[in-house]
Amino acid sequence: MKKTGLFFGSFNPIHIGHLILANYILENSDMDELWFVVSPQNPFKEKKSLLKDHNRLDMVQLAVKNYSKMRASNVEFSLPTPSYTIDTLTHLKEKYPDHSFSLIMGEDNLAGLKKWKNSDLLVQNHHIIVYPRVFANKTSEKEYFQHENISVIKAPVIELSATEIRMMIKEGKNVRPMLPPEVFEYLDGSNFYR
Repeated sequence: MKKTGLFFGSFNPIHIGHLILANYILENSDMDELWFVVSPQNPFKEKKSLLKDHNRLDMVQLAVKNYSKMRASNVEFSLPTPSYTIDTLTHLKEKYPDHSFSLIMGEDNLAGLKKWKNSDLLVQNHHIIVYPRVFANKTSEKEYFQHENISVIKAPVIELSATEIRMMIKEGKNVRPMLPPEVFEYLDGSNFYR
């Protein structure tokens, strides 16, 4: 069985925080590989500031090309939108029976997990790796933190947000240090987020 971590997100755009976290998880777990699953639309997010799916996928592919254990996945592009994690996992298990998939999510997402489609099934049937985030409501989902399928890791807390990066681009500020060099080049020659 190939152990594969799934890091879902809009990656609008992917930034160095995502890569630092992914690398930390690969180096400090028994994970064989990590897939960045680019989501066409998160049911909890508005679509208006979202770059086209293929642009966000291109950026993830550029960002991970020098990391042998990371890859970009467009699996959700062919599934119905909005994307529900439980449906994507069911699809992936059928398509890749030789993989065992773990879900990677921030503490803030775990706190809101009760709102997710079939969240109890998700927790019962999948290993979930939770990384620390700075957010307000730390006590809301204590029962999930105790579940045997949930591992909370001590990854570095990186408070970089794609929203903030988009705002800075719009304001003409320098975001070079926040993005993988290939992603910076990709955005620099475009009107994206302006």
